[in-house]
Amino acid sequence: MAHVHGLRCRECGREYEVAPIFTCEWCFGPLEVAYDYEAIARSTSREKIAAGPPSIWRYDDLLPSDRNPAVDLGAGFTPLVRADRLAAELGLGEVWVKNDTVNPTNSFKDRVTSVALSKALEFGFKVAACASTGNLANAVAAHAAPPTPNRATCTSSTDSSTPVA
Repeated sequence: MAHVHGLRCRECGREYEVAPIFTCEWCFGPLEVAYDYEAIARSTSREKIAAGPPSIWRYDDLLPSDRNPAVDLGAGFTPLVRADRLAAELGLGEVWVKNDTVNPTNSFKDRVTSVALSKALEFGFKVAACASTGNLANAVAAHAAPPTPNRATCTSSTDSSTPVA
């Protein structure tokens, strides 16, 4: 990933190599991706994004995955819908609502799941699992189903011993 420096703790600023970790070993703060914004500026343009696929992967230069292999069910690129009655009720000139029900599992969780499982495959993981009350479990199960070599095990947040998908 030419556009990623590594991981950086949001709390203490400690830096890490890109690895499947999410917590700072020093302060237990969350790790975030540290991007090379100059590299992104050199490789990204409005034209390149517009020419990309009609999914979240049109923004691949801005995502922390090499997309090799990609887990892509077409999440993202969902429409904005004008909500005139809501705008009038709120006393606003315009209100636009993002319609994420056109995502593969009808949820905005499809975007993050597509990127997360693509990254998991890059790291060599063979199994995807999550704890969820619904939307995330649906997204993980759908994205981990064949033709990808992953298998999803999702558990209910009320009973973690019983797989639900």
